[in-house]
Amino acid sequence: MQEDLENKVNTSNQVNNNTDRTTGNNENTMRKIEIEKVVINIGVGKSGDPIERAKMALVELTGQNPSIRGAKKSVRDFGIHKGEPIGTMVTLRRNTAIEFLKRIFDAKSNSVKGSSIDMNGNLSIGIKEHIDIPGIKYNPDIGIFGMDVCISLKRPGYRVAKRSNRTKIGKFHRITKEESSKFFQEHFGVEVV
Repeated sequence: MQEDLENKVNTSNQVNNNTDRTTGNNENTMRKIEIEKVVINIGVGKSGDPIERAKMALVELTGQNPSIRGAKKSVRDFGIHKGEPIGTMVTLRRNTAIEFLKRIFDAKSNSVKGSSIDMNGNLSIGIKEHIDIPGIKYNPDIGIFGMDVCISLKRPGYRVAKRSNRTKIGKFHRITKEESSKFFQEHFGVEVV
C-alpha cells in the first residue's frame, strides 16, 4: 500500500516536470496582463442634434451602437438638467479593442505621457479631433469631435473583486504603473514619456 502511494507521488511529479519542460516557460500565467476593456467617451454638453452627431461619429469609429449618458446633476449656469443626455460612450473588448487601440496609438504618434497612467495601471488619453485617427475622413454631416479613451488592464483573478461576496485583490497581484507602461511598450510599441 505504501508502494502504491509512492508510485502515485512519483508519477504526479513526472507529469509536473514534463509539463514544465514542454512549455519551456517558467513565467506564472496568473501574472499575465491583458486588456479588460476600452471605453470611448464623447462629452457634448448639450442634448439634441449634437448628441446624434456624436453617436454617428462613434458608430463610424467603432462599428458599435453607442449608449447615451445623462447628466448626474443639474448645473444652472450651463443650462443642464439632471438626467438630460449630454454624452455618448462605447465599450470595446477583446480583438475589437486591440484593433482600435492600434489606430489610437497611431493617432498619438506612439507616445503617451507617463502621467496618463494611474496607480492601478489604467491608461486614459484624449483625442482632440476624431479625424486624426487613421482611416477616418471628415464628414460634414458629423463634424469634428474630441474624445476620451480609457484603457483598463487586468490579470487573471481580478474577477474576485466583482463577484457577490467581494474580496480584495492582493497587494502584489495589482498592476503597477511600471508594469502597465512595460505592457504598452511590448505589445503596442508605445513610448511612455
